[in-house]
Amino acid sequence: MHTERLIKKFKERKSQVAVIGLGYVGLPMAVAVARQGYKVIGIDVSDFCIQNVNAGKNYIDDVNDEELNELVNKGFLRASNDYSLLKSIDVILVAVPTPLDKFHQPDMRYIKESINSIKKHISTETLLVLESTTYPGTTEELIVPPIKEKDFIIGKDIFIAYSPERVDPGNKSYHTANTVKVVGGITENCNVVAKSFYETILEADVYLVSSPAVAEMEKIYENTFRNINIALANEMAILCERMGISIWEVIEAAKTKPYGFMAFYPGPGVGGHCIPIDPFYLTWKAREYSFHTRLIELAGEINMEMPQFVLEKAIKILNKKKLAISKAKIFLLGAAYKKNIRDVRESPIHYLITLLENWDAKFDYYDPYVQKFHNELNGKLYTSISMEKINNYDLVILLTDHDSFDLDVIKSQAQHILDTRNVFKGFDDENITRL
Repeated sequence: MHTERLIKKFKERKSQVAVIGLGYVGLPMAVAVARQGYKVIGIDVSDFCIQNVNAGKNYIDDVNDEELNELVNKGFLRASNDYSLLKSIDVILVAVPTPLDKFHQPDMRYIKESINSIKKHISTETLLVLESTTYPGTTEELIVPPIKEKDFIIGKDIFIAYSPERVDPGNKSYHTANTVKVVGGITENCNVVAKSFYETILEADVYLVSSPAVAEMEKIYENTFRNINIALANEMAILCERMGISIWEVIEAAKTKPYGFMAFYPGPGVGGHCIPIDPFYLTWKAREYSFHTRLIELAGEINMEMPQFVLEKAIKILNKKKLAISKAKIFLLGAAYKKNIRDVRESPIHYLITLLENWDAKFDYYDPYVQKFHNELNGKLYTSISMEKINNYDLVILLTDHDSFDLDVIKSQAQHILDTRNVFKGFDDENITRL
């Protein structure tokens, strides 16, 4: 009976939805749900998030400013820190952070705290879905037991599932609404209910798997796949450097094969919350099964070494100019971990800056999207400057390939450029060095 009533409410848009966590995953999802006519409450512990959402002010790249403001003004979306509001909610989507601690082990406190708060107020005939990226087994180990304490029958009174977020910041082609949604429910009924809900808010298909653990592993596999292939490209770049071969030319040649090859590119390091972080959830969980994920851990080590490789190339360039790095002035172009976004989480700039400071190097940075940021490694605050005096620097290191960068102007003014993204591939100049 609960199943049919809930699905009917979805179809008629009479359900109320709560999104726990209004960050890079939660806010775009909240907007996607509200866009389809649902009344949505975003719950977060951050006063910044709550105040900005309620004022219709956007702080996430993948959310349209005007749409957010319109949804708030029309009453389809609001934010609060009050979990008691869940008493009248039919769907709860959990999208809280899942970072690693200093030992590279999953820090699950945000999930645990959220579920403990949800448990106090959740009622029957509710769909509860975890969307945060995490290790296989999380839903059944951390979500199910607290809910069962209330004597709910899962699949009858309460419906629990895991559905991994698939957010790619800055991607103009794929977003929350048009990306296939993978769902793994605790029971078949949970899958039916979750699928029915997501079908009302998405343009893409909903793909069902047999359990939350499968869906959790699927998400980790996606990001591990990318991490390992990026590591291969980075290792090839280091080898090609020693052999005097252009890795970029090698990749372009390999791309001509119409099957069996997918192009991944080297860079100054791997950033963002997903690729450098998620594989470690799996390496941690694998220890329970006496299994050592050697390839995954090696890929992580290779990618972590890339800022050091960039530093070594910078030192070689400056040495040719008879300059010690401690005496040189260096200009860093870009702080975000990928182009056209403001996200600096795990960005290579954190690591490169730390290395430069260890060598007493003088440097500044410019990023049109990132006016200032705190370094994750040393806690210091860095502020972007203008590009007006770029010609005064001995070396410009391009870390992020923002489309807004005027390459002709940069090339004409910079004394020497270390291009870690191959954006100057059309330029033939002895003052440009590629990764």
